[in-house]
Amino acid sequence: MKFGVQLYSLRDHIKTGDDLLHILEEVKKLGFDGVEFAGFFGLDAPTLKAKLDELGLTCVGMHMGLGDFEADKLEETLAFVKTLGAKTAGIGGADTKTEEALEHVIDVMGKADQRAAKDGIAVYFHNHTQEFQEPLFATKPGTIFDRLKAACHMQIDTYWSFHAGQDNYKLITENKDRIVHLHIKDGIDGTPKALGEGNNDLATVVKAAKDSGIEWLILENDDPVPDGLSDVARSMKWLEANAK
Repeated sequence: MKFGVQLYSLRDHIKTGDDLLHILEEVKKLGFDGVEFAGFFGLDAPTLKAKLDELGLTCVGMHMGLGDFEADKLEETLAFVKTLGAKTAGIGGADTKTEEALEHVIDVMGKADQRAAKDGIAVYFHNHTQEFQEPLFATKPGTIFDRLKAACHMQIDTYWSFHAGQDNYKLITENKDRIVHLHIKDGIDGTPKALGEGNNDLATVVKAAKDSGIEWLILENDDPVPDGLSDVARSMKWLEANAK
């Protein structure tokens, strides 16, 4: 099992490109194998790739905007992804509050995933709680999650799925062919916490990942306390003790 970190968890430490390069060094010191980007702070792909190679880190993926996967930007996006050596890229969410908006996301992400597959890249959507609901506006059957996974790959945020009442073991194992990697996250009553400080069934998540052959667990905390590095360091200790 390899451990990555979604750099959104460390956003309070990153204001500039130089900050981002420094945080990559700190992430490596904590023992992570890879990172998932959440913005590039003005740095180009060759600069980031050089730093990753210097540190021995892997770019596991990146959260970008839906517009980056639209037809007029897709080739530029894929070129960036390939330069970083990543095999996956996706979005951290999008407007799915109306049938029209949902269909637009499905169309963009589905076409992008099909095109990216020619370059050995999977395009993914990161869930929150609402994707596991069958929307009242729907004109087609199924939850938002079901409709999205039919179009593109998925990244399961295992706290938001737990918070939505999903059985994480069943969710992960039954959809393993559509899942690129997992966000491992803890929380209480909808508030994210460091690993082991909430009530998510993290042991089930780890078992499901291993049983499904999922290579990467990506740590994320939307609300780190007291700061990103301290919070991530506590979670890394949990990972080393419980997910090896």
